[in-house]
Parts: sequence; C-alpha cells; structure tokens
Amino acid sequence: MNQLEGKTALVTGGTSGIGLATAQRFAEEGAHVFVTGRRQAELDQAVTSIGHGAVGVRGDVSDLTDLDAVYAKIAQRGRGLDVLFANAGGGSFATLEELDAAHFDQTFAVNVRGTVFTVQKALPLLNKGASVILSGSTAATSGTPAFGVYAATKAAIRSFGRTWAVELAGRSVRVNVIVPGPTETTGLRGLAGDAAQADGLIAQLGSGVPLGRVARPDEIANAVLFLASGQSSFVTGSELFADGGEEQQ
Repeated sequence: MNQLEGKTALVTGGTSGIGLATAQRFAEEGAHVFVTGRRQAELDQAVTSIGHGAVGVRGDVSDLTDLDAVYAKIAQRGRGLDVLFANAGGGSFATLEELDAAHFDQTFAVNVRGTVFTVQKALPLLNKGASVILSGSTAATSGTPAFGVYAATKAAIRSFGRTWAVELAGRSVRVNVIVPGPTETTGLRGLAGDAAQADGLIAQLGSGVPLGRVARPDEIANAVLFLASGQSSFVTGSELFADGGEEQQ
C-alpha cells in the first residue's frame, strides 16, 4: 500500500472503465488524483466514487483549450505532476469500404491528437522521475476486421511511446504503454447494438483469450499502477501486455 503516497496523478477519461478503476487504485495508494471527462454528471459521480480528495476537471482531450484548463488546475496545487495516465480514447467499427472522413478524423482527433497534446502540455509540470503511461491496444498488433482506423491510432501511440521515452529520459521521466486485452467496460459493450449482442461480443472475445475470459477493469488498473510506481523504476519505452495471453499465442 501507499505506493503513490505524496504523488500527484492525472487520469484522462477517468469517468468509467479502465480510467475510473485506475483513478480509484491510484487514490487508494495515496495519490492526489485529478480526473477528466467530457460529461459533468458522470465526472461528478466518478469523483465521488474515487474519494480521497480527488478533483474532476471537465474537458475533451481533443480540445487544446480544455487541456490548458486541466493543467492550469493542476498547476494551482503547486506540486507538479508525478503520474500521467493518458487514457482517454475510443473507437467504433467501420470497414475500409464503410468508413468516411468524419469517422477517421474523430478517431484520430481523440486517440492520437488528444494523447500527443495531453503529454506535450504536461511537460512543464512533470516532476523529475515522473511516469507517463499511454493507453495502447492489442488491436495495434493484430488485424481486426472493421477496426482498422482504431488499430492505426493505437499503433501511432506505440510509436510515440518509444520516441518520447528517449526524448524525456534526460529528465528521468519514464514513458510506457499499457496494452489491455478485451476488458468488460461500458465502452466495449457499447460497440454492440444491444444488451444481448453485447453479451455475445464479450463471450466471443473471451473465447479468444488463453485465460478464457475478458479482463476486469481493476486487473488492468493494477498493471497501470505498476508502471506508475517505483516498482517499475527501470522500465521505459516498453509495452506491458495485460491481455490474458491473447497476443502471446
């Protein structure tokens, strides 16, 4: 316990799923947690569930003005930033034949542009020894029909992670990518048309995992905590696969 005692952490997209579970885990470990989300009601609920003095700042990571407001709030505390989990992102199904410019632009705006400027704008606040964790995906290393645009954004994130790990090493800032396998979240279930289809999707995805099931958000949060804490002090530029063995077959 108390692996993040005295640390300041930011989790973007922290109102549900892996982001919320990670924010809760960080708070349990002693961090002062800031979380972002686009919808105020969900953000307020998340802050209540996280507890421990967590602070919610409404914002969309693809909006640079919103990002400025997030970091202004963190700067007011005067203790810099020790952990950044750039988690906000998402995607939807569209084959090459089906996708249009709006689908492409929106997915890249949130997943790539949002992540790039979330990290860039954090630089003035990052303390020596800070940990930056980027949200990757197994989709980046496997071909999933109708998920090509999303997969491409996550491949870009993996590439940025390698580069930033080298660029920020002189500041003793570590940059790593967490790669979850299929995880039981509202976002994943939302890819299906209805509850019955969502159950079928979860079952199908779980059948492709050697451990025979999809992950729980708290299991991914535990892996993110490892990358955030001093337990991973000599780990940078890496991908940590928390995928139940899915991509290791």
